[in-house]
Amino acid sequence: MLSSNLRQLHRLGRGAINMFSTDAKQFPEAKRRFIPSQGTYPHGFFAGGSHCGIKKNGKADLALLVSDRPTTTSAVFTTNQFCAAPVQYDRSVINGARDAQEQRVRAVVINSGCANAVTGQQGLADAQEMGEAGAAFVRMFDKERGVEHEGGEALVMSTGVIGQRLPLSKITDGVTAMQVDETHEAWMRAAVAHMTTDTFPKLLSRQVDIAGQPIHLAGITKGAGMIHPNMATLLGTVCTDASVPQSLLDKALAHAVARSFNAISIDGDMSTNDTIAVIANGASGVVVDGAAYEQFTTALTEFMADLASLVVRDGEGATKFLTIEVTGARTFADAKQVASTIATSSLVKTAFYGQDANWGRILCAVGYAGVALDTHKVNMAIYPGDNSDPLVLVKGGEPLLPVDEARASEILKQEDMRVRVELGLGSEEARMYTCDLSHDYVSINADYRS
Repeated sequence: MLSSNLRQLHRLGRGAINMFSTDAKQFPEAKRRFIPSQGTYPHGFFAGGSHCGIKKNGKADLALLVSDRPTTTSAVFTTNQFCAAPVQYDRSVINGARDAQEQRVRAVVINSGCANAVTGQQGLADAQEMGEAGAAFVRMFDKERGVEHEGGEALVMSTGVIGQRLPLSKITDGVTAMQVDETHEAWMRAAVAHMTTDTFPKLLSRQVDIAGQPIHLAGITKGAGMIHPNMATLLGTVCTDASVPQSLLDKALAHAVARSFNAISIDGDMSTNDTIAVIANGASGVVVDGAAYEQFTTALTEFMADLASLVVRDGEGATKFLTIEVTGARTFADAKQVASTIATSSLVKTAFYGQDANWGRILCAVGYAGVALDTHKVNMAIYPGDNSDPLVLVKGGEPLLPVDEARASEILKQEDMRVRVELGLGSEEARMYTCDLSHDYVSINADYRS
């Protein structure tokens, strides 16, 4: 942790920087309950955000996360074959560190407003220069703290319009001028700077116990459209002060992302830029070894599921948050396939927007999901977010008629709902998180570039 004098030096030593408000009152009232007013952040991590000039409207567009020491880093990337230059660059950085068995990553530089996707060799060169600006910041960061520079590379993430070059000089100047510190306000600045069509910043932090000792997790994500596995069509970074060996971190992230960022869908489109990184710097002194691995993986999975849910709650034009829960499957893959099929059905999503208890659309999606069923064993119900009694719609493959339309109307007016489908074939289960599909989704995406 910086002393007060060093922290002040670090804040003032960069020159002028365009700051902005993080006051929750500027965001939609319905979303403010998801914006934290305080947090508990991992030791050894610093954050910041600014407006460097990418966005024409003057809004925040550049974020920086920095560790005060080398980290173990793992990431999952988009499977879109037109993967963006930042994805290619980050993959090479992480694979290089993994192959060399070294801790190399010290920072993440994130810009919003320009995706640096489908930009050819120039885009790759721009991503590398953006990473070099982050590495240069780390060198200056260490010098100002009066510590020996331990090297380190920077990951880069970009989000925004596809097919345009980065305004690189604005970004590199912005990185040089960035102010970072350990406060909640600094993390909020970084979260706000991630936003594109997002209506609120997505920041989450918590303390958890691993083998009786506390560690901390903090995560920032962004996304409101082009959200669909695999990967999750968005950007996100989770920082932890636990010490996690590379092989265990890779394994934990794979498990967690399958149940979080690869379990959300808004519109069925897969972005070119999706990246979720987990960065562990070990500053807590808590080592995640074999015995603590299960605890850490469970904590990481729950944390990432909560973080991913914020993306769905901000789905472009969304008015409902839907949890699709499939139980009694033969395998996890079967359960997830059925859940995903329901979650991505435009007919299901529009029915929820219209508050129409059209259970036939849900059952239809279950039937064409490509998983072998015994239809006589299928049960289905809708559970309201207020934890009142569910509306049971199908039992043993048969509809329970007549549908209680008055009760259905009460439930479908709520923002949060859970659709539970029981297959009756085994013990595996999976969840998908999705939203409804509204008129506003079309309006938002019809004029995105303007």
